[in-house]
Amino acid sequence: MNLEEIKMNTAFDSLTHKMQRAALGKTVDLVLSHAEKDPAKTVGQIVDLSKQFYGDSFSEDTYAHAKQTLTDPNSKWSKLINCMLNQLDPNVARTTALNLGYEAFFRGTKTIRENRVKYQCNIPWLILFDPTSACNMHCVGCWAGEYGHKNNLSFDDMDKIVTEGKELGVYLYMLTGGEPLVRKADILKLAEKHNDVQFAIYTNSTLIDEPFCKEVVRLGNIAFMLSIEGTPETNDARRGEGHYAAVMRAMDLLKEHGILFGTSICYTRDNIEAVTSDEFMRFLCDKGAHFGFYFHYMPVGNEAAPELMPSPEQRKYMIQRIRYLRSEACDIPFYPMDFQNDGEFVGGCIAGGRNYFHINSAGDAEPCVFIHYSNANIHDSSILEILQSPLFMAYHNGQPFNKNHLRPCPMLENPELLEKMVHETGAHSTDLQSPESVDHLCDKCKSYAANWQPTADEIWSHTKIRESRYENYKDWKPNQQ
Repeated sequence: MNLEEIKMNTAFDSLTHKMQRAALGKTVDLVLSHAEKDPAKTVGQIVDLSKQFYGDSFSEDTYAHAKQTLTDPNSKWSKLINCMLNQLDPNVARTTALNLGYEAFFRGTKTIRENRVKYQCNIPWLILFDPTSACNMHCVGCWAGEYGHKNNLSFDDMDKIVTEGKELGVYLYMLTGGEPLVRKADILKLAEKHNDVQFAIYTNSTLIDEPFCKEVVRLGNIAFMLSIEGTPETNDARRGEGHYAAVMRAMDLLKEHGILFGTSICYTRDNIEAVTSDEFMRFLCDKGAHFGFYFHYMPVGNEAAPELMPSPEQRKYMIQRIRYLRSEACDIPFYPMDFQNDGEFVGGCIAGGRNYFHINSAGDAEPCVFIHYSNANIHDSSILEILQSPLFMAYHNGQPFNKNHLRPCPMLENPELLEKMVHETGAHSTDLQSPESVDHLCDKCKSYAANWQPTADEIWSHTKIRESRYENYKDWKPNQQ
């Protein structure tokens, strides 16, 4: 195939893409127009639309069960979806459906699968990056508050990340920090230029205001994950006096404007019950948050506080509690996801580009937001070159790091493996303030890993995996779903 033929095929594919998106947009508009009058019909149409696009990626039984559950007005999932549909601004709902449902899940997933085979490396489904190291807070045990204000990704850096990511099939980008909203203007500019991708911003909430919300509604492709840790007392004890009140103001603004948002909660030895109680969950729903991520406290950085790590008993409680909150036995319309304990649903560790990776504010590409070591930098490497760098390939070749997916992490539960990978690949510390050796980091995890193993193995011995999960994408074949 010559250059002109390649150009013609690319142009044709682009035209087909635009036509498909436009057609789907009209269908989404029609479906959403019924949301208020007939929510059950709307949800049923969403399932039918999904079947039209995803086809035999899922079984007929799966579609039938989804439609039966989601059209039942008394089911938890029906209530959850209706809460979100009733709350969201129409442009936010439409743009999110197109960017997540069509671009990321449908087109993006196909492209990613093809590129995993083509390039023989991990290709992620989402990319995290830090627009800035600056943060206006200093939360106990958080490395970001110690980094200072010296590092920023330029707009061109961020544009490069998204542009090259889209070429590989990545249509979901999460912004962390530092506090990303220190860079409001550039974030809005980025979301406008790449209005076909979905952005999710992890934020401490303090910089969300009325003018910013109006721009977010206009663009439609930005969601938020708000940091909150339970009651005013448990929250402000770690994040500082006045933070809880700031989150409340932000939630009210986001709900008022119909903007999609959830929560980002770090659970520690001190707050684990406060951030998982029925009262707290119902409170979040009332405020307008209906989904959220839970993150196990990680002892990252020389100034970390290892004493904040949950005990084995607390972690077992967390596993049981999150599964209850997601079950039909619980009527609270909130969907929690547990980054550390949901490995069984994603085949173990998802870092190193298997499903995601992280770029810090200095441009260093890290396999995980908690693993601050690197061989590559966005300033002198492409996204593909980053994914083929030594440390990332060590992840690609080594995953899963444990067949017990309640022990998925090469740092927290298998620290000897992270030590080995960093030493063998020559990766350097990317800590922006106080570089930490991998031996120092992993030494803080060894007793935790040993203490957690018996409990994790006991729970896992009774765990029934309902379907096959790809634990390493090098095992995937092009004809598989």
